Amino acid sequence: MKRLAFLVGTFCLGIVLANAAAAQSSVAVPNFWDPRIRLDKPEAGPPRVVRFLTDDDYPPLHFAGPDGTLTGFSVELARAVCEKLMWTCTVQARRFDTLLDSLAEARGDVLAAAMSVSPQIRTRFAASHLYFRSPARFVTTRGNARADLDGAALRGKRVAVVGSSAHQAFLERLMPFVQRREVPDLNAAVAALRSGDAEYVFGDGVALSLLLAGRSGNELAFSGGPYLESRYFGEGVSFLMRKDDAALVRSIDYALQTLWDDGTYARLYLRFFPVSPF
Repeated sequence: MKRLAFLVGTFCLGIVLANAAAAQSSVAVPNFWDPRIRLDKPEAGPPRVVRFLTDDDYPPLHFAGPDGTLTGFSVELARAVCEKLMWTCTVQARRFDTLLDSLAEARGDVLAAAMSVSPQIRTRFAASHLYFRSPARFVTTRGNARADLDGAALRGKRVAVVGSSAHQAFLERLMPFVQRREVPDLNAAVAALRSGDAEYVFGDGVALSLLLAGRSGNELAFSGGPYLESRYFGEGVSFLMRKDDAALVRSIDYALQTLWDDGTYARLYLRFFPVSPF
């Protein structure tokens, strides 16, 4: 997954959206697990220490808190996996561009970072079941937002999008009927929306959800639903491991499913995504 250039403030199960109470509002929590598929509980095996690797500057998935402690959705989900499996675990921060090599060189056992699974990654590493995807979303002024936004409603509309991005390519290929306003970054796209030069922004749902969770949420809102085409926006995020530890993969898959079943996944999601990118 490309790193966010825009930080605010600090499949193909079709993504089932579950309603969950967050404070006094309802937040869409994505479900990546098919209830018809149940995994067997793995054998306990000997005690082990599992080393998770991440980086510390990609909120809300993995970042350093005010006291320097690593936290974020991916990090806390990793800790919940360890608790579920009764493992002793460590979480170490490394530069994002060194994570894959660090895992390959056995400097850690599991990669817990927002790196979209790709065919190239699958040739090198084993991946757990998906636990997150970053959809693309439309944002507009609050008065213009509508739940049923579709291609017909967007025809001829001015849409700000970051040039040379996956989102620009998606619009060019699949929505050629919109008027694209290509800009250098997401800040410029939001500025175009506020100035009236654009009627919508199309971009990364995580970055936009961070925007809406701040003061901009009083004036801007998501419009329509999430776009999840993997050709443009990636397959999603998994825990990555070396291929020689199949037992580790099976154990983590089991833990992830049980964390969804017992509500832990939803609680963590609501903690880090007060405005859901879905």
